[in-house]
Amino acid sequence: MRSRFDEQLDTLNNMLIEMGGNIEAAIAMAIEALKTRDPEAARRAIRYDGEIDQKEKDIEALCLRLLLQQHPVARDLRLISAALKMITDMERIGDQSADIAEISMYLSGEPVITRFEHIPQMAQAATKMVTESIDAFVKKDLALAEQVVGYDDVVDELFTQVKRDLIELVHQDSGNGEQAMDLLMIAKYLERIGDHAVNVAEWVVFSITGTHNATHTGETLRGQD
Repeated sequence: MRSRFDEQLDTLNNMLIEMGGNIEAAIAMAIEALKTRDPEAARRAIRYDGEIDQKEKDIEALCLRLLLQQHPVARDLRLISAALKMITDMERIGDQSADIAEISMYLSGEPVITRFEHIPQMAQAATKMVTESIDAFVKKDLALAEQVVGYDDVVDELFTQVKRDLIELVHQDSGNGEQAMDLLMIAKYLERIGDHAVNVAEWVVFSITGTHNATHTGETLRGQD
C-alpha cells in the first residue's frame, strides 16, 4: 500500500514540475512578445494559460484522491495540503502571464518608447523564484524554499527601478504616458508573480516543518488583482 502511495506522490511531483514548466514558458513567451512586438508570441503565451488551468484541476483531483483513499499520516497530509495551496498560486501566475501577453499584444502596433532592460530582468528573477519554489517542494529542500522568500527583494527592487525609469520618460515627454502606464502594469504583474512564488515557497516550508509564516496571503493578492 505504501509503495502505491509513494508512486502517486511521485506523480504529483511530476505534475507540479510540468505545471511549473508551462508557467516558465508562458512568462518567457509573454516577455518575448513585448520585446519583439510579435502578436503571435502573445497569443501562444495566452494559450498556455488554458494548459495551466487544466493542470491545476488535474493536480487537485489527484490530491483529493490521495486524501480520500490513502489516509495519509501527518507528514504526508502536510505535503498534500501544501500542494493544494501551491497550485492556487501557480494558477494565478498563469493568469498574470496571460495578462502580460494581452498588454504585449495591445502594444504590438505602438512605437517603442524605451528599451526593456529592467522588465526582462524582473521576468527572469520571478521565473527563477517560481522554478526554485517547485524544486524545493520536490526535493523537500527547506534552505531553497527560504532562499526563494528572500529573493523577492530582488524583484521588488527591480520594480522600483522600472517605476523610476517610466516616471523619467513621462517627465521628458507626456506623450509617453499611456504606454508608460501599460509597461508599469506589466511590471506590477511580474511583482505579483514574485509574491505568488513566495506563497508557494512558504507552503513548501509548511510541508517540511509544519509551520506556516505567511508573507503574502492568497486572499490579499486576489484582492489586488
